[in-house]
Parts: sequence; C-alpha cells; structure tokens
Amino acid sequence: MPTLNFEPLTYQDIPDAKRPSLLQAFVPILGVILFLGIGSGYLKLAPHGPLLWSIVLTGAVGKYWLGYSWDDLYNGLADSLLMGLQAILILFVIYALISTWISAGTIPGLMYYGLEVLTPNVFLPATALLSMAVAFSVGSSWTAAGTLGVAFIGIGSGLGIPEPMTAGAILSGAYAGDKQSPLSDTTNLAAAVTNTDLYDHIRAMRNGTLLAFGLSVLLYAWLGLQAGGTIPAGRVAEIQTALSGTYGLSGLVFLPLIVTFGLALYGVPALPTLVAGVFAGVVTTILVQGATFTAAWDIFLNGTGPVTDVKLVTDLLDSDGLAGSAWTISVVVAALSLGGLLERTGVLAVLAHALASAIQGPRSLVVGTGVSAIFVNAFSAQQYMSIVVPGLTLRNLYDEYGLNGDDLSQAIEAAGTPTGALFPWHAGAVYMSAAFGVGTVEYVPYYFFAFLSPLVLFATTLLGGRYGERTEITAGESSSVADD
Repeated sequence: MPTLNFEPLTYQDIPDAKRPSLLQAFVPILGVILFLGIGSGYLKLAPHGPLLWSIVLTGAVGKYWLGYSWDDLYNGLADSLLMGLQAILILFVIYALISTWISAGTIPGLMYYGLEVLTPNVFLPATALLSMAVAFSVGSSWTAAGTLGVAFIGIGSGLGIPEPMTAGAILSGAYAGDKQSPLSDTTNLAAAVTNTDLYDHIRAMRNGTLLAFGLSVLLYAWLGLQAGGTIPAGRVAEIQTALSGTYGLSGLVFLPLIVTFGLALYGVPALPTLVAGVFAGVVTTILVQGATFTAAWDIFLNGTGPVTDVKLVTDLLDSDGLAGSAWTISVVVAALSLGGLLERTGVLAVLAHALASAIQGPRSLVVGTGVSAIFVNAFSAQQYMSIVVPGLTLRNLYDEYGLNGDDLSQAIEAAGTPTGALFPWHAGAVYMSAAFGVGTVEYVPYYFFAFLSPLVLFATTLLGGRYGERTEITAGESSSVADD
C-alpha cells in the first residue's frame, strides 16, 4: 500500500485569510475545463499545453488572489508528485517491459497460442474474465493490463476485433479484479483512510462489483457477436506463420511471464515485480532468441522494430522502449502538478466542504461521496487522491448519520478506482493508453465497468432500503456538522 507522507488539506485546516471562497475555488476549475476542452478537444492539441495553462492559472490564483507563497505552492506540487512517484516509475518500467517481452518472444508466443484457442465470438468476454482473474491474483490492474493486456490486444487484432473494444474489456476485468483483491494498494488505502477492516471493505463492495462486472461481461458477449464475424480464410495461419518465422516460440519464452506473476502472487510489490520481469525478458531475449547482450539492452532502451511479412504483426510488435516514455510521463507529471496545486490552494477542500453542506440524508451522502471521488479523480489526475480527499473530508459525516466505515470505503472505491482511466490526462489513462497503443477517447465507449460500477452504487443507494434504516439527522444538523 502507498505510504502517504502528508494528509490533504481539509476545510478546517485552511487559515481563514487563505481559504478560497466557493467562487474563487471555481475559477481554476472552470479554467481547467475551458483549457482542456478548447485546447485538447477543439484545437486537437496534445494535453501538455492545456495542462501547463491550467497550472499557471491555478498558481496565479493561489499566489496573487489567495496569498500563498511560492514555497506553499511548490510544496503542494511536490507532495502530489511524491504521491504519484510510484506511477511515474511504473510507467518507465512498463515501456521497457513491453519491449523486452516482445523481443523475448513472450508476447508473440501469447498471441500465437491465443489465436489457436480463442474465437471472435467469445474473445471479449473471455478477455474480461481472464483480466479480472489475473488482477485479483496479483492485486494490480496496471500489472495485469501492462503484461497480458498487451498480448490480448494482439490476439484481438488477429481475430478481427477492434483494438478499442479489446482495451475496454481488459480494463473492465483489470479494475474489477483490482477492487476485490486484498493485495491491491487502492483497496488497502480505502480501508485505511476510512478506519475500516480490510475484509469488511471487500465484502461491502462484493455485490456491487459482481453486478457491475457481470453486466459488463454480458455486454462484451453481445458486442463479440456483433463485432467478431467470420475470420477471413488463412488469416490466423498467416499471422501465426509471421510470428513463428520471426521468433523462436518454445515454452521458454514464457519465463518472463512466470517470473513476473510468480513474484506478484508471492506478494512482492508491483514496481520490483515489473523490474524483475524486465530482467527476465532481457535474459530470455539473449538465451532463447539469440540476441547479444548489447542488442538486448539496446532493445530495453530504444524498443523493437521487427520486420515480418504481415503488416498487422509488424505494427503490433513495434515498440518504443524506455526512451519512448517521455511523452507519456511528461503528461503525468503535468497533471499531478496541477492536482497538487488544486489541493494546496484549498480548492479541492472548499468544493468538498460545499458538497458536505448540501447533504440532506444518508442516501445523498453516499451518492455525493461517489460524485466527489470522480470529481477529484478528474482534477487531481491521481487515483490515490480520489480515495484520500473524500475519505478524510466526509468521514465525520458518516459517523453523524449513523453509517459505517465500509459505507464510505465502498463509495469512494466503487466510484474512484475504475473511473480514473476515463480522463485522458489522468495517470491511469495515460498508462493504459500507452500500454495498449489505443487512445483514451477510443476505448472509453467500451470500458463498461467504469460507468457501471458507480451507476450500480448510485442505483442501489437510491432504490434500496438499506440507508433509510440508518439514523437520520436534519438538514440543519447536517449543515452544522459540515461547518464543525
């Protein structure tokens, strides 16, 4: 589980002289929406520029309107980057891992044998189910997506399934499995922030997760029937011939896979596990594919560029290596910096306080918690922040309304954990897009679990009788709690 070196500001922590009004808090938020909407949406710019504009605006508001010093703003930025450091390091490693696994024959081998056993009609639901099983076992959606997920993209392309559909199925399975795994960092963090027993938290999420994921699998089954069709005669054989003619595909090519998932199952954290996978990929490249030591480490840095007789295979197995991560990581650094400034200037705390003041009962509290987790995800670009900010801000309100800690923990994770990958500038979305080679806006329509998980939370909260049986307090009492 990540160690938090600071606690995000709450409304009460902010000195009166520097506490933004609701209007002041909305200025940088509206600026972010405007800049990203016009810059990325209308002008089709890469997100770097609009994010920088947003950083400058938020910093200017903090310094010249709210009275924060440069040191205050810098420390907020640095704290956010520190919280996201593991994500940044994993991004570096995953670029190298994908290249070394391609050169080792691991990903080509998975593609080769996957094409033999999977059919277009069952591929999408099978991908979602396998991704869920792997993510649950290793406790990491990122590890599952960045390893087996990359192979699924290749298999799906060989079967005629559009890559965005495959990416959506991988993500649905990976995040559903991650949410229910006792090894997951976000699952442990949600339990810790809300003072909830880990397994009580997992049990509280179980029914909603299974319902949302079950509906997702059904949608993928329907989508597979529509998208799969009939594979052109000889297509699979042509792809397999190109793979086997370029790589040696003995059972030894799966050594990196065995090493990586073996360490993950043993409980080794994601970052050292992935680094071990890189070394295993380099060793396999040398021993099985016959590359020299120098060539194998050059692939680690600069990526792969295989030449095959099938353009689809050539394109799928072309990778950038560690050096190719600069574009992606610069987006993540900019987005985390923006999130840190929004947190340190009190913008997120003021908006969360406004939400708390508007709460009218237990049901609206749970729904509002989910909405706030999604909101923080969008503007902090950091999955951990989407759990910590609402978790710390709203914890006392749950006590006042007679709700349990697991009511809060399931709300922030059901809405926070899966939705980060919906926002193109979010660390999770940038990572997934880079791993799959599929743009965020392309896979979002097929990432069903991200929509269904919070919708199931909201529907069961509003329609069910569970929260109506809890202690009610008046709107006036609710307002006084929010102001305490």
